[in-house]
Amino acid sequence: MRLGINLGYWGAGMDSDNLLVAQEADRLGYDVCWVAEAYGSDAPTVLSWVASRTESIDIGSAIMQIPARQPAMTAMTAATLDSLSGGRFRLGLGVSGPQVSEGWYGVKFDKPLARTREYVEIVRRAMSRERLSYEGEHWTLPLPGGPGKPIKLTVHPEREHIPLYIAAIGPKNLEQTGEIADGALLIFPSAEHLEETAISYLRAGREKAGLTMDGFDVCPTVPIAVGDDVTALADTFRAYTALYVGGMGSRKQNFYNQLASRMGYEKEAAEIQEKYLSGDKTGAAAAVPHQLIDSTTLLGPVERIAEGMQAYAAAGVTTLTLSPAGFTLDDRLAALRVGTEALERSGLAS
Repeated sequence: MRLGINLGYWGAGMDSDNLLVAQEADRLGYDVCWVAEAYGSDAPTVLSWVASRTESIDIGSAIMQIPARQPAMTAMTAATLDSLSGGRFRLGLGVSGPQVSEGWYGVKFDKPLARTREYVEIVRRAMSRERLSYEGEHWTLPLPGGPGKPIKLTVHPEREHIPLYIAAIGPKNLEQTGEIADGALLIFPSAEHLEETAISYLRAGREKAGLTMDGFDVCPTVPIAVGDDVTALADTFRAYTALYVGGMGSRKQNFYNQLASRMGYEKEAAEIQEKYLSGDKTGAAAAVPHQLIDSTTLLGPVERIAEGMQAYAAAGVTTLTLSPAGFTLDDRLAALRVGTEALERSGLAS
């Protein structure tokens, strides 16, 4: 199992620290550094900055939002980043959510599976540098009846095949991801429930495409915090968990709430959402079960974190992306170092 690092969103008051975290991850031998985007900083700009100041760590978008860009633009960006980084770019894609898609980009959040499938097909064709033409429900290239003609990408990526990941949560999205992508970006993963909440659907998609799970990268992001008091460490993630389970999306469309329900926390997830959407964020955080936090994070001393890594590997994780917690840069760097030490102790380091 390999390790990654997720820097999250830029512009959260830790920009210079984030670069130092990325550089330390590079020095420690982490495999990939992911960067997020929502409605603040964009991932490609941050990734180009990180790539210019690191040596060997891969850089990845987690995610570039599908409603934000035409697929050909995404292919251009991916090819450029791969070329500039010396073949270190990984393309992570996702449909985002209805609030961001419709509220920020003005793109209707409908038929997300069909949109994603067409988007991936166009991106792959463009990155392969064939002359681009496509006829689908959501995109037609070139537009009929006009002056447009099939055009070929002029930038040469460093590699013939840029790894393509999809952020997936729901069963149908997970199955399609297994079918059409090279990897899956997961969030709130519980090793205990990973088979029934994610891996089984990914495997079904791979089988549908005539493939196995060999070479497919199962890549969840897991917060990590180091210390002896596991309960106190878990409490620091209460607001974070409540935001996603209770407030990320609408009452009817919250993928994280649905995921918590599939892990057996249906009653608790409903209570968290009810409190959060009514404005009681403190109450929502208090309603988050300790076990939900503990099972979706890596908390405690290095020995306990090593055990957690073994559980994730046994569940099918191939790249474990860490999100180091801490109020100071030193805390976050220490968590990174513990991550590598725990991987060594677990016997999973390659």
